[in-house]
Parts: sequence; structure tokens; C-alpha cells
Amino acid sequence: MNTAPTLAEIREWPATVSTAQAATALGCSRSWLYARVKRGDAPVRTLAHGRRVVVVTASLVRVLETP
Repeated sequence: MNTAPTLAEIREWPATVSTAQAATALGCSRSWLYARVKRGDAPVRTLAHGRRVVVVTASLVRVLETP
């Protein structure tokens, strides 16, 4: 199992990351996050690149900073 990265590490990530990487940062499963993306209620902003979905890192940081 991958350990969750620190917020400081996430801030150094590129502008977008894979859904799997974002799920690790959020502490949830990849399948849970994909299901939320598909339903349109993901906690983070996503972008579609053809069949691939990526997560906007700034959105991920905002979610993790929220108490």
C-alpha cells in the first residue's frame, strides 16, 4: 500500500496528476475516486484527456487544506 504524501510534497507535483496518485493523496481507493468522477461529484477538479482523467493539483491542495 502506498503511503500518503505530505501536503508539501503535493505542492511540488506537476499541474495535473493521475487519478491513482490523487486517490493516494486523499487516502481513498482509486475505484472510489473514479466512481465519484463518473457521477460528477468528485471532491477535486478533473480534466478529461481523451479516455484518461487527470486531477488538477491545485484543487487537490485546496481539498487537503480545508479543515
